[in-house]
Amino acid sequence: MAENELNDCIFCKIAAKQIPSKSVYEDDDVIAFHDINPAAPVHLLIVPKEHIPTLADCDEKHSALLGKMMLLASRLAQEQGIGYVANGEGVGTGGFRTQFNVGPAGGQEVYHIHLHVYGGPRPWRGFR
Repeated sequence: MAENELNDCIFCKIAAKQIPSKSVYEDDDVIAFHDINPAAPVHLLIVPKEHIPTLADCDEKHSALLGKMMLLASRLAQEQGIGYVANGEGVGTGGFRTQFNVGPAGGQEVYHIHLHVYGGPRPWRGFR
């Protein structure tokens, strides 16, 4: 990726604190924050600090990062009140959706990998 594309990446700027966000989690590898144009009552984005354009650009060296993002999604969903809690019979309450958009036909708008976490009362905009 060209240097000017990295400099123009909104998620790189958010991770570098050059653009403010309503953050809910941050560590050395990722930052998670509320989407500024939410598609659901709770809509978080989990973004790695490393600039990776798409999920299709990932390989085995990204396994730990991707696993961390998925596990963090569940933890943050619980913290935001949209988590899934199963009872002893396998029936649960609550719930959330996770999504990676990949490429133009996959609906990706920002070319820095990010995991959407959606939840709350439905119907959500664009979801059935």
